[in-house]
Amino acid sequence: MNGQKDILESVFGNFLRGSTIFRDREALRHDYVPGNLPHREEHIRCLGEVLAPALKGSRCSNILIYGKTGTGKTAVMKFVLSKLAQKAQELGSPVKVCYVNCRLAGTEYRVFSSLCSTLDVKVPFTGLALGEVFDRFKKALDKKEVLIIIALDEIDAIIKNRGDILLYELTRINESLQTSKVTILGISNDLRFKELLDPRVLSSLSDEEMVFRPYNADELQDILQGREHLAFEDSVLTDGAIKLCAALAAAEHGDARRALDLLRVAGEVAERAGDVCVSENHVRTAQKRIEYDRIVETLKSLPTHSKLVLLSVYLFSKSDVSRSITGDIYNLYCELCHQLGITALTQRRVSGLINELDIIGLLNSRVISLGRYGRTKKTSLGISHRVIKEVFLEDVRLSAMVDYAPAYLASIRR
Repeated sequence: MNGQKDILESVFGNFLRGSTIFRDREALRHDYVPGNLPHREEHIRCLGEVLAPALKGSRCSNILIYGKTGTGKTAVMKFVLSKLAQKAQELGSPVKVCYVNCRLAGTEYRVFSSLCSTLDVKVPFTGLALGEVFDRFKKALDKKEVLIIIALDEIDAIIKNRGDILLYELTRINESLQTSKVTILGISNDLRFKELLDPRVLSSLSDEEMVFRPYNADELQDILQGREHLAFEDSVLTDGAIKLCAALAAAEHGDARRALDLLRVAGEVAERAGDVCVSENHVRTAQKRIEYDRIVETLKSLPTHSKLVLLSVYLFSKSDVSRSITGDIYNLYCELCHQLGITALTQRRVSGLINELDIIGLLNSRVISLGRYGRTKKTSLGISHRVIKEVFLEDVRLSAMVDYAPAYLASIRR
């Protein structure tokens, strides 16, 4: 026991003596907004022009922002809103800004609760009807006599799970307000987001639209170099490390978050090893670690039915049954649902879940020809058995199913 205490004393002592690698590692976090956003000047100008009328008390156009993860949408939006709020305070303009991450909020109730908090209206964590919370928000708005800009980040997450009632209410709210005004700024990672919306909501919401394209390798390198002096001590980063981080992230959809994560984790790998600089080898080690962590996090966050579909393919692949066509996967999935006491989805919906798991890389599906018998889809795992087993063993409901011997597989073998 004393040996374990000595180990931790050594670890903590080394850290508290001060890092020779990092100056401020927070500068590499996703939620850090730097004073300069390279290669997004045009987007900053465009968004600023849309929101500028608020400084004179005029309602701005609603705006919908699209782009893949890590393209700078949130950073640009927070940067512009921060400067707008600062300018409004200088001028005495009645402008308020409310930012809500809809993926973290999860429900319409919590989104409206956040909006109420911006206006100093207390709402219980739960217990009220959604309509009551919305009414409190509207009444508080008219009492305050303000122009409020509501920024809804990752709005697609809540719309996909719960429908567009949130946007329907907010896009209609100006019709019932007497003294205040509302502008909505929506941010979506899904380029097909508009397909999810009712036409009435869509016509009100997307007065203007902006699209953020992915960064290329040179742009990512500029971004990393801009953070270098903020995050790291002098002469710690090698040029090769920055270039490799940029190249790896550019190859994966031009994701700036990915590049920053790689650089931060590479620095932490070097720090723990007691090295004095961050090299390409540290970046490659960081890449492996991040890839593993991302897969694990994705598996943990899957809905129950998606987990059961993935578990069905897992059980097929570890058995001596060579085929895993959609019909067989569905039959095994139904057996697993029965064992857990939950209602199975239709085969068409399960086929859709297989496609979704294929898109995110957890499954590999390909269409094969059966000659005169037509064509079918064959599915296999896109990740290792070990990772699936580790994650699902931690799931209380699925842990007993990891080593399950389904009757359906036995019937196929016979």
